[in-house]
Amino acid sequence: MQKIIITICSLLCVLITNAQKADTSRTLKEVTITGYKTVNGVGHLPEIKNGIIYAGKKNEIILVDSLDANKAINNTRQILGRIPGLNIVETESSGFTANGIATRGLNPIQSIEMNTRQNGYNISADIYGYNEAYYIPPMEAVSRIEMVRGAASLQFGSQFGGLVNYVTKDAPANKPFEFTTSQTIGSFGMFNSFNSVGGTYKKISYYGFIQYRNMNGYRPNSQQWQLSGFGKFEYKPSQKLNIGIEYSLLRNQLKMPGGLTDSMFYTNPKVSTRTRNWLKSPWNIATVYANFTPSENTTISLKTSYLFSNRSLVWRNEDGGASALDEIDPATNAFVPREVGRQDIHNTTTELRIAHNYKLGKQQSTIAGGLRYSYAWFKRQGGGEGTTNSDFDLSITGDWGYNLDFTTTNIAPFVENIFRVGNNLTITPGFRFEYLNSTAKGYKIEDNIKLSTDQSRNRYFPLAGLGIEYKPSKNTSLYANFSQAYRPIDYSQLEPFGTTSKIDPDLKDAYGFNADLGYRGTIKNYFNFDIGGFYMAYNNRIGVVLKQDPVTGDDYSLRTNIANSVHKGIESYAELNILKAINEKSKYGLSVFNSFAYIDARYTSGEFKGKRVEAAAKTINRVGLIFCNKHFSSTFQVNSVGDAYGDASNVKTSDDPIAGYIPAYTVLDISATYKINNYAIKIGSNNIADKSYFTRRTDEYPGPGIIPSVGRSFYVGFTAKF
Repeated sequence: MQKIIITICSLLCVLITNAQKADTSRTLKEVTITGYKTVNGVGHLPEIKNGIIYAGKKNEIILVDSLDANKAINNTRQILGRIPGLNIVETESSGFTANGIATRGLNPIQSIEMNTRQNGYNISADIYGYNEAYYIPPMEAVSRIEMVRGAASLQFGSQFGGLVNYVTKDAPANKPFEFTTSQTIGSFGMFNSFNSVGGTYKKISYYGFIQYRNMNGYRPNSQQWQLSGFGKFEYKPSQKLNIGIEYSLLRNQLKMPGGLTDSMFYTNPKVSTRTRNWLKSPWNIATVYANFTPSENTTISLKTSYLFSNRSLVWRNEDGGASALDEIDPATNAFVPREVGRQDIHNTTTELRIAHNYKLGKQQSTIAGGLRYSYAWFKRQGGGEGTTNSDFDLSITGDWGYNLDFTTTNIAPFVENIFRVGNNLTITPGFRFEYLNSTAKGYKIEDNIKLSTDQSRNRYFPLAGLGIEYKPSKNTSLYANFSQAYRPIDYSQLEPFGTTSKIDPDLKDAYGFNADLGYRGTIKNYFNFDIGGFYMAYNNRIGVVLKQDPVTGDDYSLRTNIANSVHKGIESYAELNILKAINEKSKYGLSVFNSFAYIDARYTSGEFKGKRVEAAAKTINRVGLIFCNKHFSSTFQVNSVGDAYGDASNVKTSDDPIAGYIPAYTVLDISATYKINNYAIKIGSNNIADKSYFTRRTDEYPGPGIIPSVGRSFYVGFTAKF
């Protein structure tokens, strides 16, 4: 594989040299530039863009600058809330830097079911072995957000939830220097400062930002700060070639207030059960890329990214659950020792993509394919006995409780082809082949016995799909697709340790498929809609079941494939600009939008057959009202999310902090922006009615227990561009 990468890099050097030599004066063909078809910043991707095929796939694009939202704290339900059926776990103020998301009743925690990217490259901890997103760019730096449902598995990877891609802003094309600053203050001691520079001079362009945020938090012991940064430098030696480099960083430190029992939450959702829990996670991502267009019908792109990061945790662990108070022991006149954990995260990913237009009969067809190579190495140390102090202190006494090294190697060729039948119909078959190798080495101490492991596992996954799109008119289309997906066993499931938990030696990866059928389009500049149905089969879902040893009669827990689940339902989005519909030339806009999903996600086999899948709300409904003119815009949004359960047993109450009822809730948000030339004032309120609610139960950090969401808050900000 190293030889392949060296060969590709050598080829690029030749292409750069030839492109520079060929950059002579010549007459170019007329080029028509078309933007995204959107209404109020929400729309759909074209059939093919940047060598990637989107024809026949359910997708959305959000133009972030067009939204009224609290971008200073990345308020996900305001920014991404128009995506039908998007489930959001709101833990950003309680121990994480980003709210997790999911679609179609999947697990939203840290977006583990999503393929999370920035500018087209991976930003999660590991594509398959540890697919959690602890970093996303600040929304003030994001130009657009692209989301593709399950059919993204062929072009991007096998995740059931699909793709979410945060595209950062580009350098201004017509000036050598531009400076933007945005300062925001808000409730709970929030201060956010965002500053960016960018410009273009001849063949060189650049863009970068620095963001700093500090807040005390909604609950006691929730203090946090973070520093985000990004830099992009691009060189365009000719019209056919551009090359660039990017670097992203995150530095933060968060205090975690702990989780609550049901009785604690309903008595006072703002109470804190922990005063000594801390998390720190420096994050770094470096990327180089090249885009080459040897002819008007062919595009070639290459991206290589390297993620090197760390997460450190010191906390009073889950022993005793949320009700176990963290108090000074009178016998020792000190707190109990905390637990310390460290994770060193590295991965490198290279993606080569080639797209080519060709004639087939009288129609133009498009083939797009490529190859992804990824290698990740991950070190997890935990269970170390920490100090009895209260500050951020990672020192330990004795050995780690476990010290493990994991690696994941992934090689995946893929191809899709758009076949055009007449002027209105496209048929897009596709295929992807995934090779995956996972290793686990190290030890874990149980009952003073050191248990070691050294294992390696190879897997091969062929994935096929088909998309069909028919356009009855210029701006509307009927689409349908089917694509296979899988979720491999991750690092935690490769850990065959413990005297009470055993690993099924025949443990299998989860697999299944997504299917969509829908109708979408726009009517002039005042109506935007997308309504469709989906069906997702998620087989071999991995979990823990209780078994009895036939020899000793003792009970033990077994990690195994416990059940299959089926997720089906309706996703719809509609937005009408009432004033534009009455008068297309109106200088004012008054829009109403509705993002609605009905999701029936249930187990279809195993001991939980007929039970609802954990964390899967049946209904997610968001309604908004938007008013705008040349200088002013405002959005009022109602977010209604149905009830759910913390685990597959669907019990309403339990001593286990992860099991129990998650009640339905409705939250109101309002945001407004007033602009004069290059200046803007922002103001708003989140959770206007001060609703007490929660979206997550957990048996680990930032809990254990219920993690309350943030109550009523306000913010005001100022933005200027020079």
